[in-house]
Amino acid sequence: MPDDTHMDLRERVAALEQILIERTAERDEAREYQTATSDVLNVISRSTADVQPVLDTVIQTAARLCSADSGTIFVREGEVYRYVSSTYMAAEPEFWATVRQRTTVPGRETVIGRVALERRVVHVADIRTIPDYAVPETVAAGRRTVLGVPLMRDGEPIGVIGLNRHQVEPFTERQIELVRTFADQAVIAMENARLLGELQARTRDLEESLEYQTATSDVLNVISRSTADVQPVL
Repeated sequence: MPDDTHMDLRERVAALEQILIERTAERDEAREYQTATSDVLNVISRSTADVQPVLDTVIQTAARLCSADSGTIFVREGEVYRYVSSTYMAAEPEFWATVRQRTTVPGRETVIGRVALERRVVHVADIRTIPDYAVPETVAAGRRTVLGVPLMRDGEPIGVIGLNRHQVEPFTERQIELVRTFADQAVIAMENARLLGELQARTRDLEESLEYQTATSDVLNVISRSTADVQPVL
C-alpha cells in the first residue's frame, strides 16, 4: 500500500513538473513575442517615407519567431503584387532571383494570389497536394507548408506576408495570429510612409508656389518704381 501511495505521489509530482515546464515555455514565448512586436514598433516610430527597413524587420522577425524556413512580402502595385522583401538565403541564389522578378495576380494558382483573391489568411499544409498550384520552382525548392497573411487597408489587400517550411508542419494558431499582428504593423508603416510622402510633396509644391509668388512680386515692385526707363525691369 505505501508503494502505491509513493507511486501515485511521484506521478503527481511528474505531472506538475510537466505543467511547470509547459507554462514556463509559454511564458518565455509570450515574452519573446512581446519583445519582437515592440522592436517592430520601434522601427516604425523611426521610419520616414522609406518603408523598406520596416518591411525587412517584419519578415525577418516573423520568419524567426514562427520557425519558418523562409518568408517574403509582396506589395500591390496596380493590379499585380510585386516582391519587396524576404529572408534571402545565399544558399538558394537561383530561387531568390526568380522570386525577385516574380509578379503575382489574384488567383488560385499561387498562395500569394489566393490570399489577394480571397482577402483572408491562406494556410496550406502541403502545397504538393494542391492540383492547380502553378509555381513549380517553389515546389522544386523544397517548400511544403505555406502560410499567406494579407496586409489589409480599408478592407482591401495591399500586400501579403508569406512564410513557408521545407517540411509538412502546419503553423499554429498562435503563430498565425502573430503574423496577423506583424501584417497590421506593416500596414501602419506603409500608410505612414504614404502620408509622409504626400506631405513632403505638398510642402515642395507650396515652397515652389511661394518662390514663384515672391519672384512675381519682386518684378511688380520694380515695375511700380520704374519710370519711362524700362531697363531696370528687363
